[in-house]
Amino acid sequence: MPPTPKEFIIISNGEKVHVNDHVYVSPPWELRDGIPYSIARIMEFLPPDGDQTPPEQIVVDTKGKGREKNITRVRLAWYYRPSDLSDRAVSDSRLLFAAIFSEIQPVAFLRAKCHVKHKDKIADLSGWKRRPDRFYFTKLFDPYIKKDYEIIRSADVRNLPDHIREVLQSRYEFVITEKEVVADLTDSLHECDSCGVWCPTPESVQCDICKLYFHMQCVQPPLLAKPAKGYGWTCAPCTVNHEERIEQKLARSATPVKPKPPPKGKTSTADGPKARVMSAEDKYFKQWPYRYFGLYTVADDTLDPDDMIWPRAATRIGAKYQSALPNYLGPWSETETVDDMPPRGVDNTVELLGNIVHMSEDEVTKVEECKAKLLTKPEQAYNVDYLVEVFRKLSEARASGEFETVKIKSPTRSRKWEKGSSRWIDRDWTAEEMTKFEKGLETYNAELATIASEIEGRNTYETVRLYGHWKNDRLGEANRKIRDSSHPIAEAPQIKFRRTVSVRASVDPDDEGSVVNGHLDNGPSAKTLSCGSCRTKDSTVWWKGPKNLTSPVMCDACGIAWRKYGDIKGPPKQEEQPAPKKVTNGTTEKRPASPLPAPPVVKKHKPMPPPNKHGACACCRKVGLAGTVVKCSGCSLVVHASAYGVSKADALVEPWFCEVCANEKHQEFALVADCLLCPRPPFAPAPPVAKGSSGEFLRAWKPTEGRGWVHAICSIFIPEVQYTDAAQLRFVEGMSSLPTWRWKEACTFCKQTGGGAVVKCPDCNMKFHLSCAWRNQLRFGFELTPRKLQKPGDPPLITFRGVVGILEPFVWCNAHILEKNRIVWGPCDASDGETALQLYCRTYKQVPLEHSYGLLRRAYRLDQALAIPEVPTTKEKQAPLDSCCKCGTTYSPYFWPLGANLTNGHTNGHSAKPQVVCQKCKFASPDAMVVDRVNGHTVS
Repeated sequence: MPPTPKEFIIISNGEKVHVNDHVYVSPPWELRDGIPYSIARIMEFLPPDGDQTPPEQIVVDTKGKGREKNITRVRLAWYYRPSDLSDRAVSDSRLLFAAIFSEIQPVAFLRAKCHVKHKDKIADLSGWKRRPDRFYFTKLFDPYIKKDYEIIRSADVRNLPDHIREVLQSRYEFVITEKEVVADLTDSLHECDSCGVWCPTPESVQCDICKLYFHMQCVQPPLLAKPAKGYGWTCAPCTVNHEERIEQKLARSATPVKPKPPPKGKTSTADGPKARVMSAEDKYFKQWPYRYFGLYTVADDTLDPDDMIWPRAATRIGAKYQSALPNYLGPWSETETVDDMPPRGVDNTVELLGNIVHMSEDEVTKVEECKAKLLTKPEQAYNVDYLVEVFRKLSEARASGEFETVKIKSPTRSRKWEKGSSRWIDRDWTAEEMTKFEKGLETYNAELATIASEIEGRNTYETVRLYGHWKNDRLGEANRKIRDSSHPIAEAPQIKFRRTVSVRASVDPDDEGSVVNGHLDNGPSAKTLSCGSCRTKDSTVWWKGPKNLTSPVMCDACGIAWRKYGDIKGPPKQEEQPAPKKVTNGTTEKRPASPLPAPPVVKKHKPMPPPNKHGACACCRKVGLAGTVVKCSGCSLVVHASAYGVSKADALVEPWFCEVCANEKHQEFALVADCLLCPRPPFAPAPPVAKGSSGEFLRAWKPTEGRGWVHAICSIFIPEVQYTDAAQLRFVEGMSSLPTWRWKEACTFCKQTGGGAVVKCPDCNMKFHLSCAWRNQLRFGFELTPRKLQKPGDPPLITFRGVVGILEPFVWCNAHILEKNRIVWGPCDASDGETALQLYCRTYKQVPLEHSYGLLRRAYRLDQALAIPEVPTTKEKQAPLDSCCKCGTTYSPYFWPLGANLTNGHTNGHSAKPQVVCQKCKFASPDAMVVDRVNGHTVS
C-alpha cells in the first residue's frame, strides 16, 4: 500500500518528514569521523529490528500530534557528493549524484529536512542554489560498476514505440542511460525505411547520405555487424547515385537522393524546452523514480513490472575476461609423473624450519643456552628473522646432538626451492638511507612503495619492515619519556559538548554531539577560540571541526556550511585600503556644496590573468597566458594551443601529450616520425642549424592521411596541403598534388633537390625548405590583402582585427624589410579569441567533406599525379589496330610481332605498318617463324 501524504514522523529537530522527503543523515560526530552530512530520500518507515509487523500495518502519526508507533528505522535511498567519488575539487557544493542504492538507518540519525530536484525540473537553477538546503542532480553513479550515467526526463524520450514509451513514462519520472545513448533516445522515432518497424540502435544502421534508418536484416545482403568505429555506411540507392556523381566528376554535388529527416536531437517548438510541463511531484514505481534504459536493455523487457531497474554492463564472457587454463589431463594417477617436476612432500621440496615442539626437556634447555650465546646484540632478542634462523640451525643440529657447534656467520643461505642464495635478514640501513626514508615520510606520508622507489637498492618489502621497526622505536621513546618523567603530564582540557544547538538554528535541540559549550572546563576562555575555516573569533556557537584544520572548532556559519554542503570557506581576503585624498592646508579636499569631505576615489584595476607555468611557446617564442599554452608530458614540447590545433577543453587536461607521444600508446601511425615534406636521408643530411636559432617547433608533428608524419609548420605554410580536420590540424591531405617545381627546385640553405618540397620568398626568387627556413630564423607570417568585394575565382574573404581581405601564408627571407603599409600577422597573433593561424586553416585549408570520402579523394589525386588517361566512351572507341596477318582476326589474348622488334602492334621505327600474328596462328606453326616478344624478350 503506497504511503498517504498525511503519514509522517517527527525527527529530533522537530520537523515533520514524509515518505519521499529528502533529509540530512548522520550518526553522532564521534562515529562519523568529521565528514559532512549524507543526503538521502526516505523510501519507507520500518519497525524495530526483529518486529514482524508488515510495513503496510505500521501505525504512523496522521493527526499531527507526534504520536508515532513502532517507527524506529527508515529505509533511505542515498545520494553521493562529488567528494565521495573523487578527490578532485568541485566548485559547486549543491551538486549531487543519484544512486539506486538503499540502506536502513535509525530514525535518530535524521538531522533535518532538505530539498533535492533534477536539474531539468528547476526553472531558475542559480536562484535555487542560493536558497538554503537546496540541491540538484543530473547524473547517477553506480557503486558496483563504478560508472556514472546520464539522467533524463522520461517525458523527453521519443525514440521508442508508443506502447513501451507510455508504460515507461507512466511508471518513472526519469530514465538512466549512457551519455552516448541520450541523443538517440531524445531523437524522433527511428523507423526502418524498408519494413516501417521501429529500429533499435544495436540492431540498425543509418545511411550517411540520406540519414534514413534500416534494420541490419532488412538490407540486401544482410549486415552481420555494424560498421567499425570511424567508418560509415550508405544504402544501395545512395551508393549508386554517389558512384555516378564520382564518374561524372561531380563529387562536390550536394543533391541528396531523399530528403533528410529533422536533425538528430532537434525537435519542433511544440516539443522544445519551453513547452515542457514540469510536474511538481515525481512519479515513483516500487519506491524508485528512475530505471535504466541504455545500451544493454531489451525494450520489451521494460513492460515487465519485475524487470531489474539497475544499470548493466557488457558481458564478461570471452577470452578478454577469462583466465587461460591448461587442458585437463584427466584424474591424477600415482603411476603418472610429470617431467621435471619432483613429487610433493619429499626431501627435495620440503625444508625444515624448526622442530622444537618434538624435543625433550633436556634438548630444549640446551637450545635455550645456545640461543643465548648466539644473540650477540640486544636487538636480536626480538628480531623475528634472526630468531627463525637460530631455531632452524639448532633444529638441524638435533640429529647430531652437537648444539654447541652451531654458528651464524653469513647473512645468506640457500633454499631448496630457490636457485642460489638469498638473504634471510635485511642489511643495515645507512645514515643516508635513513635520511631519505624520513624525508619520504614527510613528503608522501605512509606511501611506502613510493618511498622505496626513491631509495636506491631498497625494495618495498625492506621499506615496510623498516617502517614497522621505526614506528615501534618512536613509540618506545615516547613511553620511556613518560615513565622516566618525575612530574605527571597534565591532561589536555576536556571540551564539554552540549546538545542544545540544532542543525538549522542555534537554539533548537540537536543529537549530533558536536557543539562546543560556551566555555571550556578547566581550560581557557571561549574568547581564545578561533574558527579553523574563516579565522573569526566571534561566534555564539562553536562547532567541532574536521581534521587538518588550524583550529579544532568552527564558527556557527562555517560549521553548518561544512556539515550541510561540505564547504570550507577559508579566511576572508584582506581588502586593500584606498589611498587618502590629497590634503590641502591641513584639511581633506571637500566636495562642492557639501560640508562633508569627498569620498576617496579608488581606481579599479582589471586583474591580470596569471602567466602560464610552462614557459615560452616554441612557435612565437612568447610567454602566453594560463590555459593558452600546453606542455607535452612526454617530450616537454611547449606551444600555444592554437598553433598546434588543441581545443580549449583539451588544453586544460593534464597530463597532455603531443601527437607523437600519444601515438606511442595506441600506435595508430608510424613509430618513426620523419617529415614527408622535408629532405630526409638518403636524400639529404640534416641541414646545419644557424647560430642562435631554435628548432623546438620542428618537434611539433602532425599525422597524414597515409599514417605518416609532417612538421606542423610544413603543413601550414604550403598552400596546396589541406586538413581533414582543420580545427585540430589533423590528417594532412594533398601532398601528392603539389606542383612539380616544389620538388625539383634546390633549397638555398641545404643545396638539395628532390626528397623535399620548397616554398618561394614572395619578394624574391629565393627558395627553401620550410624546416631549413625555420632553423635559419626566417620570418613566418600571414599577409592580409585588403579587399572589400570578392571577384569570381577569388578565395573567400576573412575579417581579422577589423580588416576585410584575403589571408595568405608567406615566408620572407632576411634580405627584405617589410613596408609599413603591408598588413602581416604572426601565427599566434589573435583577434576575437582566434589566431591568424587558426583563421587561415579554418577558411582555406579545410577539405570539403560534403558527399566525399577520404579514400576517394586520395584516389582522385593519385590519378591526377600519375596522369592516367581517361577511358573513352563506347562511341569514341576506334577499331583495334591489330589484326592477324595470317587469318585476319582482330580478337586474340595477345598479338605477337612478326620479324622486327614490335610491341603489341607498334613499330620501333623499322616499318610504318606492323606485322603481327594472333595467338592461334603463332602456336599453330612454331617452327615456321621467329617472333620477338614484347619488351625485347625473344621467343622462338
